[in-house]
Amino acid sequence: MTNEEILAQYGPRESMEYDVVIVGAGPAGLATAIRLKQLAAEKEQELSVMVLEKGSEPGAHILSGAVMDPRAITELIPDWKEKGAPLNQPVSADEILMLSETGARKTPAALIPNNFHNEGCYVISLGSVVRWLAAQAEELGVEIFPGFAATEVLYDENGAVKGVATGNMGVGKDGEPTGEFQLGMELHAKYTIFAEGARGQLGRQLLAKFNLQEGKAPQSFGIGIKELWEVPPEKAKPGLVVHTAGWPMDKETFGGGFLYHMEDNKVTLGFVVGLDYKNPWLSPFEEMQRWKTHPAIRQHLEGGKRLGYGARAINNGGIPSLPKTVFPGGALVGCNAGYLNASRIKGSHAAIKSGMLVAEALFDALAAGRAQDELTAYPEAFEKSWLYEELKAASNFKPWFKKGQTIGMLMTGIEHWLLPKLGIKTPPWTLKNPAPDHSFLKPAAECAKIDYPKPDGKISFDRLSSVFMSNTNHGEDQPAHLTLKDASVPVQVNLAKFGGPEARYCPAGVYEFVEDESEGGKQRLQINAQNCVHCKTCDIKDPTQNIVWVAPEGGGGPNYMEM
Repeated sequence: MTNEEILAQYGPRESMEYDVVIVGAGPAGLATAIRLKQLAAEKEQELSVMVLEKGSEPGAHILSGAVMDPRAITELIPDWKEKGAPLNQPVSADEILMLSETGARKTPAALIPNNFHNEGCYVISLGSVVRWLAAQAEELGVEIFPGFAATEVLYDENGAVKGVATGNMGVGKDGEPTGEFQLGMELHAKYTIFAEGARGQLGRQLLAKFNLQEGKAPQSFGIGIKELWEVPPEKAKPGLVVHTAGWPMDKETFGGGFLYHMEDNKVTLGFVVGLDYKNPWLSPFEEMQRWKTHPAIRQHLEGGKRLGYGARAINNGGIPSLPKTVFPGGALVGCNAGYLNASRIKGSHAAIKSGMLVAEALFDALAAGRAQDELTAYPEAFEKSWLYEELKAASNFKPWFKKGQTIGMLMTGIEHWLLPKLGIKTPPWTLKNPAPDHSFLKPAAECAKIDYPKPDGKISFDRLSSVFMSNTNHGEDQPAHLTLKDASVPVQVNLAKFGGPEARYCPAGVYEFVEDESEGGKQRLQINAQNCVHCKTCDIKDPTQNIVWVAPEGGGGPNYMEM
């Protein structure tokens, strides 16, 4: 049954009314909620604010490096330290390594570009910070509903956003309601804020409906694959931040590694690959596993134990790719809009600041009795903020690397080391991403296959054992949330022309080409939706844009701890 048929038989849905509904309990969504409640308390006004979170709890789906710039959280909650925010490990040193296959060249401290300086920042678990922010929000009276996925945008008779609906629960694989069926609920609001993270399902729909990307460069993404390790005490270097460039990436592919020493003998590390890569034989997961075997990285991990694994798409298009962030009845914040600073590999401070900016615009609009209009004060405030200035200076980071690793590194040095020394904050030139990431993939016949080494089970691992460590779980009897517009395309186009890249770009083993015995051994695409870690890579990189990621039942997906 379609959702329309289910509604016709079981509807209407119950509804609840709020002043503001926020989709996503990440740093942007929670900052929005906290700032709204702070302003309401200051003015002694009542304001109902509700946050929907598809994960089993706030932080369950949060994945980030992460080195956090405390500037925004200090503006939001000045006494965060006294209140016990889990920013415990200050950065103690920065290292940048240029890797060859077996060697490593360390960048002299005096030549490290400004964007890689992390003095005053903290090595954190962003999931832990989000859980703490959720507690602060609830203390202020914010209602947080985890385990409920917003799956539909609701519009009023004038076409303005009037809220969202949560997904139906208890629908079987065949699309028919089961004995445990529960109809979704409508959440109506004067304004709805979308804080779903990069490539949000509803955000993507809003971009299309309101033409929010018109006149802007296409958004660009990378996939970040991360692991958490516990290492022997003698190997722990609390606060050490390491970034790498070079091997195993070729000179035409954007990518690099990070390794951060946390407190308690923990090390968080990962690898980012730009999703504009050209060779369909490339596997971001395998590149990350191969990167760990480099002597410069292995030395941090040997004798240690892997504790966690995850993956997530990240924005890196910058200001030229930033869409219009407001529309009648709502706004985009955080990575759902694309505020991440790719040059600094940081997004949490930008997400928090964007949430604060939209909250202030929201409060003024509500105080003036307005509803369902465009919050034009939000983008206006952004353009006057320190966040705009920071992102403007970083606009060219990814576009330079599209011209090759050598040019990318040279221009990063010029824009983030030389120009600041000359007193120039913002480069006098602006580059834009020329095309969507999926369009860069070349036919498989034009590219060299990549021979990845087998995992050793000590430093490098396979996909399935990795997914196990992400604590990913989906109810078995539910429709696949990885949908195809045309079921024939994966074999007839993707496999025939591109060698079936979905089997490699997915870091969780969701997509598999197998022989179909009922069709005489012909290949078919098998979708192992239960493995999905909600990274959104398939939705971005599929060369035919045939795959559409939709939210599964609320509470499903990864359950990241300390990630």
